[in-house]
Amino acid sequence: MIILLLGSGGREHALAWKMLQSSRCSTLFVAPGNAGTAAIATNISLKITDFESVKKFVLENDVDMVVVGPEDPLVHGIYDFFKNDSELSTIPVIGPSKLGAQLEGSKEFAKEFLIKHQIPTAAYDSFTVDTVEKGCRFLETLQPPYVLKADGLAAGKGVLIINDLKEAQAELRNMLVHAKFGQASAKVVIEEFLDGIELSCFVLTDGKNYKILPTAKDYKRIGEGDTGLNTGGMGAVSPVPFADAILMEKIENRIVKPTISGLQKDGIEYKGFVFIGLINVKGEPMVIEYNVRMGDPETEVVMPRIQSDLVALFEAVANQKLDETTLEIDPRSATTIMVVSGGYPEDYEKGFEITGLDSVKDSIVFHAGTKLENDKVVSNGGRVLAVTSYGDDFQEAIKKSYQNIEQLHFDKMYYRKDIGFDLF
Repeated sequence: MIILLLGSGGREHALAWKMLQSSRCSTLFVAPGNAGTAAIATNISLKITDFESVKKFVLENDVDMVVVGPEDPLVHGIYDFFKNDSELSTIPVIGPSKLGAQLEGSKEFAKEFLIKHQIPTAAYDSFTVDTVEKGCRFLETLQPPYVLKADGLAAGKGVLIINDLKEAQAELRNMLVHAKFGQASAKVVIEEFLDGIELSCFVLTDGKNYKILPTAKDYKRIGEGDTGLNTGGMGAVSPVPFADAILMEKIENRIVKPTISGLQKDGIEYKGFVFIGLINVKGEPMVIEYNVRMGDPETEVVMPRIQSDLVALFEAVANQKLDETTLEIDPRSATTIMVVSGGYPEDYEKGFEITGLDSVKDSIVFHAGTKLENDKVVSNGGRVLAVTSYGDDFQEAIKKSYQNIEQLHFDKMYYRKDIGFDLF
């Protein structure tokens, strides 16, 4: 089978690494990919939201399946584009329809879905520039901290959690009136703050049936002790130590099952990953958000723990036969530590040569923001590398990742030294 994987980050390198373990995958193209995917697959220079270019490549190269890594092509409707094109309609796309992708593309759509299907989540309301002062008054009815979410896609940075009422009101105006997050914050959702510990639940669904993948917990803040600005993620741990059988049963019955049945009831086509961002509030799971693809860096700990053939699972998704497959999970823990460019998530430099990759032992290095330049691997983004390790428990896995990070070097490189700190 010839497969095209769309995306360029650590998530895509991890997906590529896993798919290439399948005897069903004869050729893997990655568009646009990075230096890590270039070492194991064939990178293709394609703009992944230019669906006509994707179509041309798919037809010219006899591609049998398209796997979508990031959210952008999904929100723009790549699933529907293939389904409605007579030349492409028989080629499966792993990812939801454009309507399904609104679960991530619109915070308001997601909240309405949650409330409609009685899935536990925080109380909320949404506001636009015309109702900004009403939003400021709504904030006065809540207890701090205050949660402000840009309705649209803001590259994982559109959520603000603020302790001071006046500051929250100022930021609401900043988002709506001054377009702090551009078009993404043309509408802002204000939510009740939930106090607990977060985790992520990943589900693969064919629209009727589902498999719950390994849980993971990621660390979003740039600074140690979960301080500083939000990032795309600085590290992750799987499984989540506190996600015991009792909590997982609640997650499945109260959240996963009504999510999948809700998609069916609403007539939403969905063949792909559902990433459910959860918070455990005194033993009760509640939904913070949905994403419509795998998380990054969680993919870098979830994929290494899946022992089943990922391509076979994708085929079952395409054929709505996921119930006929089994999902085998590695019992070991996996952790990943993200190595980033100095200055990230604000201004940072790139183009620095990365050395020491050949010295890493007993860990997997997934490339996130890298590229090849004159046969050298150089930094090409804010998040640069994810160093993943296995262990009998997460402490052992974390120790291995940190030991191997010491082998790596590029100018101004930075990483958090406390991933997993809250789980010890």
